[in-house]
Amino acid sequence: METRRDVFQAIADPTRRAILGLLAMQTLTLNAVAENFDISRPAVSKHVKVLEECGLVSIKQQGRERYCEAKLEKLNEVSAWTEQYRKFWENKLDSLESYLNKIQKNKKKKK
Repeated sequence: METRRDVFQAIADPTRRAILGLLAMQTLTLNAVAENFDISRPAVSKHVKVLEECGLVSIKQQGRERYCEAKLEKLNEVSAWTEQYRKFWENKLDSLESYLNKIQKNKKKKK
């Protein structure tokens, strides 16, 4: 049974995040991507394959070269997921700020 990969799995790995960062700047051949890392070319190919399976990278064959291009739209899934937690923490921090302001006012009254 094949496991379906998602964007979160893809960006969980620091090497894949670095590959994505490179490809966000420009389209590169697989070899050019591999030159940026101290791991084997087959290992880079596996990382790129995961990014492709998740829809974050497309690979186009041109002659003998395979060109990798970032497709960053899929990162919107990550953004939407984290947004709900940003709102949660903003509410918590607003509550903390109110509480601390209340304590400060009480201290000033006692002086």
